[in-house]
Amino acid sequence: MSLVSEDFLRAEREMAIPPVSERGRRNENPEGIGFWALVAEDFRTHESRIFEQGFWAVFSNRFGNWRMGQPKIIRAPCTVLYMILFKAVEILGGISLWYTVKLGRRVRIWHHSGIVLSARAIGDDVHIRQNTTMGIRRRDRTADLPIVRAGVDIGAGACIVGAVVIGEGARIGANSVIFNDVPNGGSAIGNPALITPPRVDAGG
Repeated sequence: MSLVSEDFLRAEREMAIPPVSERGRRNENPEGIGFWALVAEDFRTHESRIFEQGFWAVFSNRFGNWRMGQPKIIRAPCTVLYMILFKAVEILGGISLWYTVKLGRRVRIWHHSGIVLSARAIGDDVHIRQNTTMGIRRRDRTADLPIVRAGVDIGAGACIVGAVVIGEGARIGANSVIFNDVPNGGSAIGNPALITPPRVDAGG
């Protein structure tokens, strides 16, 4: 049984993240926007560049979720197409982003290669750079995956592992290794990361 913080449980509720046992069973694309409008927004987020590997990875995630909302007769061939897309992005772009990751809007994946994004959820307006890893910390706790709230900026080579939550607007330094929660507006730098709260303006 995993032990998680109150902040982690709060993030699960507020971001409407499905329980681990129900991951991948339904369409978790953002509500209030159609599939193609969402794809168009992702395309603009990636500077309208069709050859941006980050856009390919996000599209694969969106398509994988969209198919889960279709009748079985349509879902079956779409599942085959999704598997081909996912593997093509892994081979050509070096990015692994499974459809089981609940992905927010306007998520930007910069550059390519060495990017493994196994998270419970990634919020709106998150920036992710090359060689970022999100995943488990221990092989016997495969359900312990991080949650990244909205507006987080993640430097190249960052490693975020275990059932931790990265607070809204936090900044993760390049090559940092994160084992613990990062508060909203906080920052994390180093290996293991030194976590600091948001700066308070003395004149405020």
